[in-house]
Amino acid sequence: MLAWEANALPLGNTRLSPLLYLDFDFLKDEMIKKPKKEAEQFVKGRIGSFAAAFQGLFFVFKTQKNAWIHLAATILVISVSAFLGISRYEWVAILLVIGLVWMAEFLNTALEVIVDLASPEIHPLAKIGKDVGAASVLIAAFLSILIGGLVFLPAFLEKFNIMILFE
Repeated sequence: MLAWEANALPLGNTRLSPLLYLDFDFLKDEMIKKPKKEAEQFVKGRIGSFAAAFQGLFFVFKTQKNAWIHLAATILVISVSAFLGISRYEWVAILLVIGLVWMAEFLNTALEVIVDLASPEIHPLAKIGKDVGAASVLIAAFLSILIGGLVFLPAFLEKFNIMILFE
């Protein structure tokens, strides 16, 4: 709590009036709280956060057909990556674009739900919002195809000893 002292307090040879000081008595109750309760509350809060995240994950897979396409593509790309024996840095690039596509899909789904909530009737601005969200998934997918080509084409050619005449 903050309090103003009505009388000046001596500080060495100087006096400050009015002096703003902190009253730390209110912290005594906080410091006495059992750490066990705080730890339990922390764990319960984190469990609740994870539960909400998994509900969102299940919602996307339950309602979004494109999520199943992304899942199939993810499994295929990871399988091909393992088969071709790509390098660690190539794995990083592949996993980053996979994550980017998934994030775009989930954010697009969230945007669509929010737009549906805010504008249940058909509205041109709602359509634009949904279209822009879908475009973000499209951009992420195109980027993943480009990076996949940069990673997989040389790895495929090397794996099967295919010579390119125009190196």
